[in-house]
Amino acid sequence: MKTFVTTLLTVFALIGFGQPGADEILKKIDVNMSSENRIFESSMTIHGKRASRTITSRSYVVGDKQSFTEYLSPAREQGTKMLKLENQLWIYSPSTDRTIQISGHMLRQSVMGSDLSYEDMMDDRKLTETYNATVVDTEEIDGRKTWVLELKAKVDDVAYASRKLWVDTERFVPLREELYAKSGQLLKRSTMSDVVQVEGRWFPKTVVYKDMLKQGDGTEFKILDIQFNQDIPEYIFSKAALKM
Repeated sequence: MKTFVTTLLTVFALIGFGQPGADEILKKIDVNMSSENRIFESSMTIHGKRASRTITSRSYVVGDKQSFTEYLSPAREQGTKMLKLENQLWIYSPSTDRTIQISGHMLRQSVMGSDLSYEDMMDDRKLTETYNATVVDTEEIDGRKTWVLELKAKVDDVAYASRKLWVDTERFVPLREELYAKSGQLLKRSTMSDVVQVEGRWFPKTVVYKDMLKQGDGTEFKILDIQFNQDIPEYIFSKAALKM
């Protein structure tokens, strides 16, 4: 009986009275991070082994099925466009005036030498749709209290079999994330910062991604401007728009 009481007290100390369950935490993350649509401008700084370079872009996103990105700078990348429709992805290159489809194993390739793969950029589904979660610990990150969540995939078509999230207990945004293969190997790690309130939701404007299997100091992705729930013309999400 004494052992049972001790165990019970330990569990209560870990999760805290009145703490939302793991599924509820995921729902609140989705409310912050997901939207009907959004338009944003961003910069992606790739810190390579020898040098760093920055690429800027403008993106239009509707739900998790449609997205269109146009790269703005540097000159070498300017005019490159990327279109996602459902689970299909096309890239247009102005230098060759060709549109190619990225599929199969090519989705695992790096986007412009960054620590992000095409697969990472393709899957924008809500966490509640793809993972089951469990609260396993609490931890402080940069003065913010977080819940540590372990996520296990509940669908087969995800890039990562499991994930670990450190979620701000007040703002319900992830501050750190680890992505794992089925074998348990750590594949990628990311940290989120510059959390701001935009149109009633909390949102991290800076994310640093690190592919644990490649050299370099990671990729810093910054949101320069973002607007949610905008009127986006339907023609943007067409293959014809790639050459416009």
